[in-house]
Amino acid sequence: MTANLLEYDLEGLAAFCASLGEKRFRATQLFRWIHQKGARDFGQMTDLAKSLRDKLEGSARIEGLPVITQHESADGTIKWLFDVGNGDAVESVFIPEDDRGTLCISSQAGCAVGCRFCSTGHQGFSRNLSAGEIVAQLWFAEHFLRAHLKTGGQRVISNVVMMGMGEPLQNYAALVPALRVMLDDHAYGLSRRRVTVSTSGVVPMIDRLGEDCPVAMAVSLHAPNDELRDKLVPLNKKYPLAELLDACQRYLQHAPRDFITFEYCMLDGVNDQPEHAEQLARLVQSHGGQGISCKFNLIPFNPFPASGLVRSPQQRVQAFAKILNDAGIVTTVRKTRGDDIDAACGQLAGDVQDRTRVDRRIAQQRTVMLKPVPMETQKEARET
Repeated sequence: MTANLLEYDLEGLAAFCASLGEKRFRATQLFRWIHQKGARDFGQMTDLAKSLRDKLEGSARIEGLPVITQHESADGTIKWLFDVGNGDAVESVFIPEDDRGTLCISSQAGCAVGCRFCSTGHQGFSRNLSAGEIVAQLWFAEHFLRAHLKTGGQRVISNVVMMGMGEPLQNYAALVPALRVMLDDHAYGLSRRRVTVSTSGVVPMIDRLGEDCPVAMAVSLHAPNDELRDKLVPLNKKYPLAELLDACQRYLQHAPRDFITFEYCMLDGVNDQPEHAEQLARLVQSHGGQGISCKFNLIPFNPFPASGLVRSPQQRVQAFAKILNDAGIVTTVRKTRGDDIDAACGQLAGDVQDRTRVDRRIAQQRTVMLKPVPMETQKEARET
């Protein structure tokens, strides 16, 4: 079986080249061809010695993920469904802005965390992606978009967010080498400030990431107290808020940004009341006696039938943001992008061969009584 070179960061590729009797600088040349130029076959690599190209033909390959579907939104957002084998498929999303291009990448086929408001979690969990399968999403998207947008070879993707399918920190062994490829100047050369790992709060791995490969951090908070967060984010039962916030403070000692982003999905009648905003402000400003340097990103919920939840009305979202901003906490409301192609936050689902009895887990969560939402309120939310 030949080695897929997308699986290697530069150190791994150097070790592979050494096994062929080649020097390190050859690995750097090869790395550039693969990631900077998007080369798919070794015959294109004209500055490599023919003897090395012959060795590579017999021992290696550059194999991306097959694209099952591609959908383009009216706002320019593009979503791809990638085949990762054995009936599993994962999604990635490109979000264009005037000043940047962001790629949202998946780290797992499914997700075992099972957040109430996330479509991926309702599909269950099949397996972790390999480092190469994570990198392959960026490799394909970057070089496809250069051609699609006719950039003349100029880089398109300036930001990566690990916010697709899966909990990245539960796939740590593949996440870190993939991040190193993204950051490497011989590959994509992304700034640590422009690569974001989003987590539901895997405390031990937050600490490890701070030591091994610190990048920007976003934490899926979604509730101001343990009682409510236990119901929305089941992982909170293992790593409650006090432990999670302690880990965030420790991470800031290593982070490339001087703040943590807290993500907060706005759920009508569940976590969107003024008292919730006031509790949040007290939580982050008083924790540990000194508070946490942070900003909040309020996310309008993107409904899907299995959730049983409804998006908060826009007026309530803005009132919630005002309470936080008035308390001195920078708070923004995420602009929904790509919802006409189910590419918005919380909507990525792909195809997952569940191995975790997700139906039973979700059914147990549904025994938790969240505040019922009157039909007229549901209609109001849809209209806004």
